[in-house]
Amino acid sequence: MNTQNSSIKTRLCVMNFIQLFVWGAWFTTVGACLTVNKLGGEAGHAYNSAPLAAIFAPLFLGFIADRFFASEKVMSALFLIGGLIIAAVPYAAEHDPSLMRWLFLGHMLCYMPTLGLANTIAFSNIPDPSEYPSIRVWGTIGWIAAGLLNGAMGLSYSMNMFYIAAGTSLALSAFCLFLPHTPPPAKGAPIDLRSLFMVDAFSLFKRIDFAVFMVCSTLICIPLAYYYGITGDFLTGLGFEQPAATMTIGQMSEIFFMVMMPVFFRRLGVKWMIIVGMLAWIGRYLLFSWGATAQAGIANSSLWAIFLAVALHGVCYDFFFVTGYIYTDKTAPAAIRSQAQSMLVFFTQGIGMYFGFSMAFPKMAESVSQHGALVEAIKGARSAEPLGFWEQFTKMFSVNLPQSVDQGLFGETMAQWNQFWIGPAVMAGVILALFLVGFRPKDQGNQP
Repeated sequence: MNTQNSSIKTRLCVMNFIQLFVWGAWFTTVGACLTVNKLGGEAGHAYNSAPLAAIFAPLFLGFIADRFFASEKVMSALFLIGGLIIAAVPYAAEHDPSLMRWLFLGHMLCYMPTLGLANTIAFSNIPDPSEYPSIRVWGTIGWIAAGLLNGAMGLSYSMNMFYIAAGTSLALSAFCLFLPHTPPPAKGAPIDLRSLFMVDAFSLFKRIDFAVFMVCSTLICIPLAYYYGITGDFLTGLGFEQPAATMTIGQMSEIFFMVMMPVFFRRLGVKWMIIVGMLAWIGRYLLFSWGATAQAGIANSSLWAIFLAVALHGVCYDFFFVTGYIYTDKTAPAAIRSQAQSMLVFFTQGIGMYFGFSMAFPKMAESVSQHGALVEAIKGARSAEPLGFWEQFTKMFSVNLPQSVDQGLFGETMAQWNQFWIGPAVMAGVILALFLVGFRPKDQGNQP
């Protein structure tokens, strides 16, 4: 690799690192943060901003970004505007909480198109597409770093996490101006509405195996939303001191299984990779359910089930979603592969996650009615004495349930959590049964 290519790749790695750092700095535990600050009613709006933005992002890219402006300049502008918007969240939380939902949505409408823009910049400036995974993995590392930093600084429940996200967003806005120049890929081309609205990709639904895959992929995002949206609250109720750091275990697992995927592909093939991913979903929620009652003393007290459930995220995500991207690429004709991938994101990250978050938060409010009281009790019983950075760092993965917390309240809340997690486990089980019966791919090859 010559010096110029090395410089470009380094800049692309830094871009991916900061890009996912911005998102990870607030999204992982925003629900728990809002609950602790007595703003739990806005948590659903915060999480739903992501799927709503995912639905509209392809239209922005297709109509504007791909045709009129250099990709790196669009990225810079979006991170500048998005950073200023997310910086206003703490002010809105104090003065006008109802404004927060619009700030979250505005920020994500700026952020989501950058995921596609980052891919455009990367693929336009690397000589070999096979180099992309080694660049993209820095995004996952950035997400991990954001969670660990929030944990080390004690920001898992603090509105200051939004300042971290804003600051890094503004920094990336400036850095984007130093990325390699990437002209608009569709400059001068007429707007193809068939491509923009994925019309040709819908023809793939004529294949029963693809239709089953797409329906199951959309439906499985409903229980997935329970993990993304609710786990931070659950860990808070268990007494975890910095759930933002704890949940990075899932991303660490994701990196490991991403590296090992070629081995699993050769042994399992597409169908069984997806099945294992769905089984991991069921297992994760059952572990959460059991772990809740275990911590309440109903079974032998143990945290291993909680840590294992979080670590299963690597299997859940890589085996299902990454395999799904590969299956879609192999199934779609070359002329509509881009449409097919956009359609998959539209249905999963957009439609599926939207309905998932819309279901998860009302269900939590109804089923875990004592959670707010338990969080208040834990918060009130903990020492208000500030800790230094290294003192806080050592507590990132620790559980501290003050002895003064009413054990009756804790036990009742954990019993409610036990029943709550059964719901998404059953949903995932039903979707798995549908997939087992209906998914019979024509191509049974094992190679990715």
